[in-house]
Amino acid sequence: MATIPLTEAEITAHLAALPGWAREGGAIVRTFALDSYMAGLAFATAVGTVCEGLDHHPDLSIGWKKVRVSFTTHDAGSQLSEKDFRAAQAVEALGYPRR
Repeated sequence: MATIPLTEAEITAHLAALPGWAREGGAIVRTFALDSYMAGLAFATAVGTVCEGLDHHPDLSIGWKKVRVSFTTHDAGSQLSEKDFRAAQAVEALGYPRR
C-alpha cells in the first residue's frame, strides 16, 4: 500500500516545527556542520542507525565537516509524508549542536 503524501498546509506546518530544515521539491533537507570530518562520519552513522530503526532511510552526503540529510517518501511518489518528518525529528533528537 502506498503512503499518502502530505498536503501543502501540512508540509508548511511540519517545517515550522523543524528549524534548519528546508523543502527542496519533494524532499526535506538539512546540512549539519560538524567540528571535524570524523565527527561527520560519526553523525552520519548515528543518523543511519536511527533511521534503520524507523525503516525510513535518508540520502546522506558526507563532506568536509558537514553532512547533508535528505528525506523523501518513495512509495508516496517521491513526495513528502509523515514518515519524512518523523525521521527528521528523530535526527534532531540526536542532539548534535547547531553551528
